[in-house]
Amino acid sequence: MKYSRLIAGTMTWGSWGKQLSKKEMADLMHHCLDHNITTFDHADIYGAYTTEADFGKAFLDSGIKRESIQLISKCGIQYLCENRDNKVKHYNYSKDYIIWSVEESLRNLETEYLDLLLLHRPSPLMVAEEIAEAITILKKDGKIRDFGVSNFTSSQMDMIGLRMDIDVNQIEFSLTQHSAMHDGTLDYMTTCGIKLMAWSPLGTVFREDTEQTRRIHKQLGELMDKYNATEDQLLLAWIMKHPAGIHPVIGTTNKERLKQAMEASKIDLELEDWFLVLVAAQGHKVP
Repeated sequence: MKYSRLIAGTMTWGSWGKQLSKKEMADLMHHCLDHNITTFDHADIYGAYTTEADFGKAFLDSGIKRESIQLISKCGIQYLCENRDNKVKHYNYSKDYIIWSVEESLRNLETEYLDLLLLHRPSPLMVAEEIAEAITILKKDGKIRDFGVSNFTSSQMDMIGLRMDIDVNQIEFSLTQHSAMHDGTLDYMTTCGIKLMAWSPLGTVFREDTEQTRRIHKQLGELMDKYNATEDQLLLAWIMKHPAGIHPVIGTTNKERLKQAMEASKIDLELEDWFLVLVAAQGHKVP
């Protein structure tokens, strides 16, 4: 695989979360590699445009070889913060901006190339031909290897995909947010050979106390002994059972939870157990 089965999301590594020091970031990178998590997911806006640079400094000090890891970043969102002179949050997918943004990410991450560039969110004003021009130049110059999108619908992927190959779509997908499984998004991606990366893969199970999450906790509790697994691991195993070959993006910086998350890739839920968990989330049997 080009990317590790589970992906380390860096959004909370910096000022938007744990505010890890350079040493702590480098240590966490090594911990990820020790457990076969080799892919790191970034976006230019993380930490109000500061986390990529923090990660890059730590990467330089880590001694990790560039070819040992895969770096993902995203561009396009114009975020309101002191580090950008924006009047309103908006999206920019002009040719010049995409190229400039990638070059900024490369400088900040202390690398010569991105393994994957994603357009962060679809814009009503994006022009597929202009995006294609930028991606063609970036690939030709060796600044990106793969290209993809994030939070795009099937029709939006179709519009972009007619002009260039889309390798990945990173979307929200979890037991509590699995609409992509029913609205044709996963079918489209599987048909077109587009890899799926899932952000927020645990959904709202541990964040909200609702009838739905109580049903889910009850069902997962009945399966924990059978699979010798935690609830977190069962939720990830449920996602990874899908034939689309979903890569969950794990947002935690907790070393033990990262280790347990990777172990979830070894769990193969039995067919009826997978549907028991789905029914618990939906609150009704399948049609």
